Amino acid sequence: MRAKPWRWVPHWMRDRRTMSYIGLGAVAVALYAVLVPLQVSLYSANVPVTMLLGALAVGAPLIAVRRPTLAIALFTASAVLIPLMVTREHAVTAPWPWSVAMIIAFVVCLVVVTIAHGWRRGLALFVLGNAAGVLPVAMLPSVSSGNVLIVTGAVSAAFLLVSVLLAGRLRLGQELSSQRALTAAEQARRELVEERTRIARELHDVVAHSMSLIQVQASTARYRVPDLPAPAAAEFDDIAATARTSLTEMRRILGVLRTEDQSAELAPQRGVDDIPALVESTRRAGATITLVHDVSNDIDPATQIAAYRIVQEALSNAVRHAAGAQIAVSVTTDAADLRIRVRNEPSDRAPGAPGGHGLRGMSERAQLLGGNVEAHADSDGGWSVVARLPQHPPAEPMEATR
Repeated sequence: MRAKPWRWVPHWMRDRRTMSYIGLGAVAVALYAVLVPLQVSLYSANVPVTMLLGALAVGAPLIAVRRPTLAIALFTASAVLIPLMVTREHAVTAPWPWSVAMIIAFVVCLVVVTIAHGWRRGLALFVLGNAAGVLPVAMLPSVSSGNVLIVTGAVSAAFLLVSVLLAGRLRLGQELSSQRALTAAEQARRELVEERTRIARELHDVVAHSMSLIQVQASTARYRVPDLPAPAAAEFDDIAATARTSLTEMRRILGVLRTEDQSAELAPQRGVDDIPALVESTRRAGATITLVHDVSNDIDPATQIAAYRIVQEALSNAVRHAAGAQIAVSVTTDAADLRIRVRNEPSDRAPGAPGGHGLRGMSERAQLLGGNVEAHADSDGGWSVVARLPQHPPAEPMEATR
């Protein structure tokens, strides 16, 4: 079995939320290490207040992952107060109202809010953040600030647009992954229902039919055998009653196996004589198939059912995994066994071995009868399924290996 990729990576490193917090924490530390010294050295801002407001500004993206409204409020407040902590003399000599580090903190918070919570909250932060930059300018109109506001508005608008597009792409990917999971679950459920229905049909056509014959023969024994002793007649009556009880239990089992959306088929179970019709129906679907069908008439019903199902599943795999390839089907008998071979030629499609429940189901059917199934890739790139089934399986069923 091939090892899973990235198996050596710790679980916490494969968790997206954990890695998001680590990445945002690293960005916050880097911005904080630049923002506070910059405000203190260039603008002579009060150190304790600047440290507090700077922590609110760079920590807002971390808070925005879970609490977007609180993050927007904290960043807007810090964006208004940080420029007001600067004296007019220092504001004239450096970019104002925001430094480059503050603009980067705004962009990071805007990206996180938009991707995590949608474009509406992102737009709200965009409007409030730019308004927070305009408010100090309105309070100190004599300080030059036009260039900084223009750069802040243009950069934040560009990142808002990119974030909206990226958020849409991520949500589409999540929906596709969810749809794939639902499709896979539905496929597995359908395969399970189909297999249960097949089992129910086989129980009905083989076991229930035999029990019905036992019940009829036991019930009519006193009329068919003249001068039947009374103890023997009573014994036959008990056998008939047991058979009727078993048939009742069988009907209950069939009711459990069959679901409401899988109605019971009234047609008899398929056998080896129906394989040519199966091949013909597959031909009508567009496949190119050659058939060799040479079987004896003395084949046990259980073997016939298994043979039909094996050919059916092998044809289904060939059509599905090697579309357009020529298929050869051979069903023959020898002195003791029924032999099946289904081979498809190489296909233009990328080669791949069939998998899932089909091959396992074929093997289990054959093993229960004392036969076997082999499926393998051929040297030329084709695929072969070879089965051997005894014409008359032993009375005791063989145990299917898992």
